[in-house]
Amino acid sequence: MSKNVLILSSSPRRGGNSDTLCDEFLRGAKDAGHSAEKIFICDKKINYCNACRICDENGGNCVIDDDMAEIIEKMRAADVIVMASPVYFYAVDAQMKTLIDRTAACWRDLTFKEFYFLITAGIDRPDALDGTLSDFRGFVRCLDDCTEKGYIFAQGIRDFGAVKDSPYPQQAYNMGKNI
Repeated sequence: MSKNVLILSSSPRRGGNSDTLCDEFLRGAKDAGHSAEKIFICDKKINYCNACRICDENGGNCVIDDDMAEIIEKMRAADVIVMASPVYFYAVDAQMKTLIDRTAACWRDLTFKEFYFLITAGIDRPDALDGTLSDFRGFVRCLDDCTEKGYIFAQGIRDFGAVKDSPYPQQAYNMGKNI
């Protein structure tokens, strides 16, 4: 059965290490016959949630006029959501955190989704994953009937493009192909 896959790349560098893993996941998903799209978050204008709570009064529609409305619609339509972030101070980067916070308007609509996480870190320490994975899992835990299906942690990958000379792109491709 073909699935609708949405990949959210929060890398601040197009073609950076986590973005490269997104491209490989995308390629694997498409090769398996799924409909798949990647959004490079830095190309989008996404403002911070201002906690006005107007979305609670108007059917989950945010009053902020930016690109998040388009992303929310794609998240609602997706069967599979892939979230990718480099590790910044043991957490997701600002681009991903802003996107997560802006789903406050629609989190009740994000049900029955499968989630995958792609995480890169410059340091080669397994505990570098803990905060970032906790951020992603905390988000998914707030959603009804959603499931974490897997993650890749590419540690010790600091320099731009270094991930290409590692086993992680193949792992991302295989993960995308086997969703």
